[in-house]
Amino acid sequence: MKALALPKGDWLLIVASSALLTIAYPPFHLFLPSFICLIPAIWLLQDGLNDPRPLRRSLVQGFWFGLISNGFVIHWMVVALWRFTQLSVLGYLATITILAGYAAVLFALVGWMLRKAKISILISFPVLWTAMQWAIAHQGDIRFPWMGLGSSLTHYTTFVQIADVIGARGVTFLLVLANTALALAIRERGNRPRAVKLVSGVAVGMIVMVAYGVVRERTLETRALGRVSVIQPNVQWSEKNDSALQDSIMRATLELSRQAVEQTDPDLLVWPESAVPSYFHMYPRWEDAVRLHARENGIPLVTGGVHVVWGDSPDDYEYYNSAFLFDTAGAGKYGYRFEPGVVQEYPYPVYHKRYLVPIVERVPFLNPRWFNLRWFGGFGVGDPGPVFETDIGRFGILICYESIFEDLSRRYRREGTDFILNITNDAWYGETAAPHQHAAHLVMRAIENRIGIARAANSGISEFVDPLGREHNRTRLSTRAFASDMVMTTDVIPLYTRLGDWVGLLSVLLTLGLVGYTWRQGN
Repeated sequence: MKALALPKGDWLLIVASSALLTIAYPPFHLFLPSFICLIPAIWLLQDGLNDPRPLRRSLVQGFWFGLISNGFVIHWMVVALWRFTQLSVLGYLATITILAGYAAVLFALVGWMLRKAKISILISFPVLWTAMQWAIAHQGDIRFPWMGLGSSLTHYTTFVQIADVIGARGVTFLLVLANTALALAIRERGNRPRAVKLVSGVAVGMIVMVAYGVVRERTLETRALGRVSVIQPNVQWSEKNDSALQDSIMRATLELSRQAVEQTDPDLLVWPESAVPSYFHMYPRWEDAVRLHARENGIPLVTGGVHVVWGDSPDDYEYYNSAFLFDTAGAGKYGYRFEPGVVQEYPYPVYHKRYLVPIVERVPFLNPRWFNLRWFGGFGVGDPGPVFETDIGRFGILICYESIFEDLSRRYRREGTDFILNITNDAWYGETAAPHQHAAHLVMRAIENRIGIARAANSGISEFVDPLGREHNRTRLSTRAFASDMVMTTDVIPLYTRLGDWVGLLSVLLTLGLVGYTWRQGN
């Protein structure tokens, strides 16, 4: 452990920055920490440059900062995965170690650029931080863009309206830039003109963000599409996997759905992810009951469940975490059994989840069939989601943590959807920060694409988000409930929807340019 040792002063800065980051994010959602949480980390990096071995010091500083800060923010992973396996601790440690590796490289590169090419930390740190976040979101089967710094401001929607131009990654860049400027201003307060210039720059930036937000909030025209009711059955994971309880779970969910129909008169009903606790083909009575419910009430119904698609034999199949749309005619059947030579057809497209939770839903980088995995780690990867059509408009579906991937929502909007449904379980998170952090991503997705979102979560938080990112009718955690509201949309296709994550891509290109420039200067 000698190689990972640091002076005592470094530890204070690491813990301070990690604690500030934690309280910036949900459920704390404090405003000021978003603008100062990285100041101790930047001072930490600066202090390391005076070390006789600055590269080693920067790498170790970055590693411990990444490990502890991410350890605080995503502590809930241990709770979430414990119910699957006690090896969850190893999964948690692996995740934060990988993220710590990114932070170590970030610190090392920023220090190297400053020493070799005199590139100001005011330029290098925000650019490389944003590029690091982009890389984390694009690391194949283990991509995990959970909490970009921009998401810390989702409770203060006026400040993040600019996401319809620059996206969540762009808001992250601006916040890191503000943190860096303030860190330098405090350190260089003896140089009054320089310090004033830095603080003034942050103040002007905040004013511009607020002004843009106020204008958008006052001028963006929204329109109502129809009333959607979301069902929150609050079924625990252990109950859902108990075959003796599955019939009663379906009856209870149907009864809650009937209550929602009677009390809210919706145009669309939405059940959460895995609301149907097993395959329809194994329990055709469940499918009949759901079809009858949709037909008798004249209300289309979306529900999550597991879907199987057979190949040429009963042993040749793929199963998916899926969403089904039952129309008001009650036509067709989803729950086919395998029949030789019979092509499976469905009355509506079935959405198969595309971005799968590593380990829990799919083993990363390996073919799960090599290990004969069925219920754990062996789900199939779906194709890009279809656009569903109802009388109130066209919509796309995000299952569970697909809401954290900006490209899925953007593609739906580009393909003409009017709103988005997010169905999720979240019961496995327990009473941790995770459900609050998970829901916060939808604020960014709504603003980026100026689209309304309805969210049905098994144990909460269920809610509605309008195109301005404002949350409505949020349910409480761990309660059996339903919520109903008008889902809203706009006719605006923002610049972000058209261009995508241009700030993230630009930060990657700038990082490569800065690395090349520094390399040339040092040789």
